[in-house]
Amino acid sequence: MPEKLRKYDKAYLRIAKEWGQLSYCKRKQVGAIIVKDRMIISDGYNGTPSGFENCCEDEDNLTKWYVLHAEANAISKVARSTQSCENATLYITLSPCKDCSKLIHQSGIKRVVFHEQYKDTAGIDFLIRAGVEVELLEDLD
Repeated sequence: MPEKLRKYDKAYLRIAKEWGQLSYCKRKQVGAIIVKDRMIISDGYNGTPSGFENCCEDEDNLTKWYVLHAEANAISKVARSTQSCENATLYITLSPCKDCSKLIHQSGIKRVVFHEQYKDTAGIDFLIRAGVEVELLEDLD
């Protein structure tokens, strides 16, 4: 990949990382940015749905079942706008789970760039099978 494009990938991933720090989740803070034609069209971080308390973990420190993942929040924002994810790139700090991978594919996102590997690779495996370009980018310097 040309260095100029790599430069943008790193910058967008750094923005996603910064955005993830807005999350109220204690166990893991994840951020996502959706970019289309070099424009950020959406952003998201993991957290509870609108109108719910900003507490992601239960008394046993387990994530509550209704917490939304960063990419699901970002895709939902696009759905409520005049934008489209068709042919967009998703930048996310943690690789997507299998459920979010279905949303990514169905939304028309064609490329996913992530910073850390999630413990379960089923989501990445699904995206590759669906023809979505997937790339791990660990070095953000």
